[in-house]
Amino acid sequence: MLTVKLNELESIAVLEPDGELSEKDFISAAAIIDPYIETSGKLNGIIIHTKAFPGWDSFSALITHLKFIKEHHKKVSHIAFVTDSPIAAFAEHVASHFVSAEIKNFSFDELEKSIKWISGGDNK
Repeated sequence: MLTVKLNELESIAVLEPDGELSEKDFISAAAIIDPYIETSGKLNGIIIHTKAFPGWDSFSALITHLKFIKEHHKKVSHIAFVTDSPIAAFAEHVASHFVSAEIKNFSFDELEKSIKWISGGDNK
């Protein structure tokens, strides 16, 4: 399951996976995020907030995830991985080759710090 919280004031979507990700998770996320982007033209950031990366429940879920990234990366200026998972450093490195957004890692308990970074209040 993927919980999506849209902070319209900061123009940030917080994605919180709980268990393996499915195709439906990314379809549901797009249904929440896309109307906002259509109205505002962009999203300041996406935060992936999870203690550990849960993986995907199928290969088709992975493909749907990659399509989600392809369809949204040019409309998002920042991506924050807020996790204690070691996969975050790998994801940051790989994603930097495919997305135009600025990417940064934070520890799981630094959610507020990641929001400040996306909002321009913490330029470190």
